[in-house]
Amino acid sequence: MPQASCSAITRELMATVRREFVHIDWHGAHGSRHWARVRLHGLTIAERTQASARVVELFAFLHDARRRDEWLDPDHGTRSARLVQELGARTLRISTEEEELLAYACQYHSDGRMEADVTVQTCWDADRLDLGRVGIRPDPARLCTGAARQLLCSNPAWFSRNDRSARWQNGTINVRARPVP
Repeated sequence: MPQASCSAITRELMATVRREFVHIDWHGAHGSRHWARVRLHGLTIAERTQASARVVELFAFLHDARRRDEWLDPDHGTRSARLVQELGARTLRISTEEEELLAYACQYHSDGRMEADVTVQTCWDADRLDLGRVGIRPDPARLCTGAARQLLCSNPAWFSRNDRSARWQNGTINVRARPVP
């Protein structure tokens, strides 16, 4: 199971995300609890795919940061990619190449794409594995990596539940124990 400490997510970054995330509920379907679960899923997948854990962590907390509507907001990925570019590699403490991967992952995360660098695929799969929060069962055929498909197939009930155990709270990730294959 991935560690619960945050190496890429700083209090300063979370303060920035909080300032950006003003249009919808912080605790809503696309808010902080979703981001914490995407992080957990992403780091679990990254252990198997060798994706950049830093990019995966940052994606989890930035991909929906500029959402303006909880349900219909086709441009939110583009706005989130712009936020990544505005923050820049130095602020995010990643390389220029990782910044480009992160921006790409954010921009296209809700477009249903499948082909990309393994780090981008890991980001997309982490988000797709959390579709259960809005009543959609993740489809293994729409997951990019074998690692994500394996997670889904080994514990399908976990990925279709609406109540989840990972939460961002008081500057840390709180994760209640759950089986991770």
